[in-house]
Amino acid sequence: MSDPTSGQTPPGAADPAGPAGSRRATGPKHRADPKDTPGPAGPAAQAQIDPRLLVREQGFAGYVGEFKRRMHSGELGSLPVVVGLAVIWVIFQSLNSQFLSPQNLSNLSVDIVATGLISVGIVFVLLLGEIDLSAGAVSGACAAVLAVLHVNEGWSPWAAVAAAVAVATALGLVHGLFFAKIGVPSFVVTLAGMLAWTGLQLWVLGPNGTVNLPYDGLIAQLTSTYFNQVIAAYGLAALAVAGFLTVSMVGNARRRAAGIPFRTTGDVILRTAGLAIVAFGAAYVLNQYKGLPLALLIFLAVVVAADFVQRRTRYGRSVFAVGGNIEAARRAGVNVAAIRISVFMISGAMAAVGGIFAASRIASASQATGQSNVLMMAIAAAVIGGTSLFGGRGTAYSALLGMLVIQSIASGMALQGVSNSIQFMVTGAVLLAAVVIDSISRRSQKAAGRA
Repeated sequence: MSDPTSGQTPPGAADPAGPAGSRRATGPKHRADPKDTPGPAGPAAQAQIDPRLLVREQGFAGYVGEFKRRMHSGELGSLPVVVGLAVIWVIFQSLNSQFLSPQNLSNLSVDIVATGLISVGIVFVLLLGEIDLSAGAVSGACAAVLAVLHVNEGWSPWAAVAAAVAVATALGLVHGLFFAKIGVPSFVVTLAGMLAWTGLQLWVLGPNGTVNLPYDGLIAQLTSTYFNQVIAAYGLAALAVAGFLTVSMVGNARRRAAGIPFRTTGDVILRTAGLAIVAFGAAYVLNQYKGLPLALLIFLAVVVAADFVQRRTRYGRSVFAVGGNIEAARRAGVNVAAIRISVFMISGAMAAVGGIFAASRIASASQATGQSNVLMMAIAAAVIGGTSLFGGRGTAYSALLGMLVIQSIASGMALQGVSNSIQFMVTGAVLLAAVVIDSISRRSQKAAGRA
C-alpha cells in the first residue's frame, strides 16, 4: 500500500497512476489529446475526437467517409423523407403526366398550408416527447370564433383573427397548466380538450352549423391571392438563397474564430447551389400557372421563423434540452414547467392559424372544420418529416416536408381516381415506415454512443 504521508509507492506495489488507475480517474470515455500522441497515432486520436475535423483535408473522399459515418451511426436527418418524396413524384408522374404540371403543383402548394401550419405547432410539442390531440378541435373552434365575430358580430377581419388566435393560445395555456403543474398526462388532458373544444365549436356555430365568409374579404383572399408578377417568385427564391449563403458564411466565421469545426467555402457554395436549384426551379413552375401563392409565402415564413426560434434562440435550445433529458435540463437551470406550458400555447396558436386558413380555403367555417383526419395528418406530417416521437429531435421543416409527402400521395391518387380508403392506408403505411426509421435511427445512435 502507498504511504499517505509521503506520497510514495512502496517497491513491488501497483502504481495507481498506471493504466488501471488512469481508467478509474478519467472514465471509459477518456480520449488523449492528439498533440500528446506521437507519430501516426495523432491523426487517429483526432479522428476519434471529431471525424469531421478531417473532412476538409481528405477532399471528396472525406465527405464520402463522413456520409458513411453518419449513416452508420443513425444520423439520417432529412434524407429518408427527401428520397421518399422523390420516389413518390417519379412514380405518380410515370402514371399520370399531369402530376408534375404547374397547375397541380401550385394547387398542392396551397393545399398543404392549413394542416401544415397546425403541424408546425405539433412539432414543438413532439420535441418534448409529448402529444397534443386537441389541435384539430382547437383549429375548428377558433375558425368558428373567427367567422362568428367577423360575419355575425361585424368585427373587422384583423380583430377577429387576433381574437381567434388569443382564444387558441388560452386553450393551449389550459392544457399546459394541467400537464406541467398538476401532472395530468398530455395524452389525457389534450384528449379531454379535443372533446371539449369540439363541443365549443358546435356551440359557437349555433343551430345553422355553418357561417359563410365573404368571397372578396380578407380571410378568403388568404388562399385565393397569387402574386402573378414573375419577379415575386424569383425574388423570393433569390432572397432565400442569399439569406442561406449569408447565414452560412457568418456561422463559419464565428466557428473559425471559436476554433471549432466549420464547413469549407466549397461545401457552403455547393449547398447554396443545391438550394438555388430547388428554389428557382419551384419559382419557375409557380410562374407557369398563376404565380406565387400568398398562402405558401406565409407558410414558408412561419416555418423559417419557427426554425430560427428552435435552433437559434435560448428558448429553442431549452425546448430541445427538456425533450432530450428533462432532469439534466432542470439541473442546468431550465424552467421546465414554463417550457412545457409554452409549447402547448404555441401549438394552440398555430392550430388557430391553421384553422383560419382552412376556413379561407372553402370561404366558410362549419362543423367539419378541423375534424375528420386533420389532427392525424398534422401529427403524421411532423413525424414523416423527421420529428422524433421520442422527443429531442426535429425541426419546423419537418412539417413542410411531411405535408409535401402526404399531399403528394393524396394528389397523385386523386389523379388516378383511387378512393380515399386506399389513400388513408397508404398514408398510414408511410407513417409507420417513418416511425420505424426513427426507431432504428435511435438504436443506431445509441450503439454509436451518440444518443
